[in-house]
Amino acid sequence: MSKTWRPATQLVHGGALRSQYGETSEAIYLTQGFVYETAEAAEARFKGETEGYIYARYGSPTNDMFEKRMCAMEGAEEARATASGMAAVAAAILCQVKAGDHIVAARALFGSCRWVVETLAPKYGIECTLVDGRYLENWEKAIRPNTKVFFLESPTNPTLEVVDIAGVAKLANQIGAKVVVDNVFATPLFQKPLELGAHVVVYSATKHIDGQGRSLGGVILSDKEWVTEHLQDYYRHTGPAMSPFTAWTLLKGLETLPLRVKQQTENAAKIADFLAEQKQIAKIIYPGRKDHPQADIVAKQMKGGSTLVALELKGGKEAAFALQNALEIVKISNNLGDAKSLITHPATTTHKNLTDEARAELGISPGTLRLSAGIEDGDDLIEDFAQALAKVKA
Repeated sequence: MSKTWRPATQLVHGGALRSQYGETSEAIYLTQGFVYETAEAAEARFKGETEGYIYARYGSPTNDMFEKRMCAMEGAEEARATASGMAAVAAAILCQVKAGDHIVAARALFGSCRWVVETLAPKYGIECTLVDGRYLENWEKAIRPNTKVFFLESPTNPTLEVVDIAGVAKLANQIGAKVVVDNVFATPLFQKPLELGAHVVVYSATKHIDGQGRSLGGVILSDKEWVTEHLQDYYRHTGPAMSPFTAWTLLKGLETLPLRVKQQTENAAKIADFLAEQKQIAKIIYPGRKDHPQADIVAKQMKGGSTLVALELKGGKEAAFALQNALEIVKISNNLGDAKSLITHPATTTHKNLTDEARAELGISPGTLRLSAGIEDGDDLIEDFAQALAKVKA
C-alpha cells in the first residue's frame, strides 16, 4: 500500500488482503478459531514469537483489513475494531485508568458517553470533572495531580460545539495525560485528531463509516505503544470484539465514504442556509457557516463542515414535534450519518436522561432538533422542510 495514496484511494484499497483465490471483494472469514500445523507452532503463536491469528476475539483476517484501512485513513499506527461505538469509547477510556485516577471530560457529550465518565467510572473509584470544553482555561483549571485522561467530542452531540483539540492536547502533554477524541461528527475526512495532537481517536462506525443502517460497530485508533501498553490486554480479556461479518460490511462502507459524506455535507450546508432565513427558526448552528460560535477553531482544525445541523424552533417542544411529524422525506430517528436524512429531538431521545438544568447548560432546549443530512437530492430536502415549516406556527 502506497503512503502517497489520497483518502478516496485508501478507502478502496487500504489494508487489502487476498486469499489464494484472488477475489475482487475482500473475503469474510467467519471462523472463531484457527488451527496450527504443530504443537510447537501453537506455543510460538501464543508466546508472540510468530505472527498469526489465535482467536476471533483477538482478531481475524477480515477485522485486520478493516483496522488497517482505518489506520491508513486516520494516520494511526494501530487500531482495534469493536462491536459498537460505545464499546470503543468505554474501552478507550477505561483501559488506561484505575481507582484514584481522574478524568476531565467536556460536558457536551452523547448521553451514553457522559454516563461512562460521570456515572460508571466513579463506581470504580475513578474521579471525573465535567467542563465547558469550549474554553481552554476550563480544562486547565480542572487539572489535578491524578488527572490521566481528557475526553471530548468535537463537534459535539447535538449542538455542534467545537473544542480546540490542539489546545487541549498541549495541556495534556504538560502533565503526561492522554487525550481521547470522539471524532464521529467530523468524520476522518474532515478532521484528523492525531495530527492535532490527540493520542487516541474513537468512532462509532455505525454512523458514516457504515452509514447505511446495516450494522453496529466501533473502532479505536492510536500508536502501537499505547495499544500494546493499555488497550491490548483489556480488549482481549473483556471481549468487545467486532464480528468479521460486520468488519466486511464496514469495509464496503469505507469504499463509498467520500462520496456519501460529500453529498451529505453539501445538503447539510444548503439546509442550514435555508433554515437560517425561516421565521420559525430561533437558531441555526452549523460548522460550515461564518456565524458558528467557534468559527475560528473550525477553520483551524476542520477541512469541511459537517453532515449535521443543529436547529432551534421558536415554539419549543410543540413546534419541534410538529416539524418532525410533518416531514415526508426526512425520517425521525436517533441515528446519524446515514444515507437517509434523519432528525431527532435530543431532549426526549439521546439526552433525555439529563436534568433540565444539564440540558440547558448544553444549549439543548425543548425546541432543539438535530438533523443528519442524507444523500437525497438537496432541493427535495429543502422543499420537504418548506412544506413542513408551513405547518408550524411562527
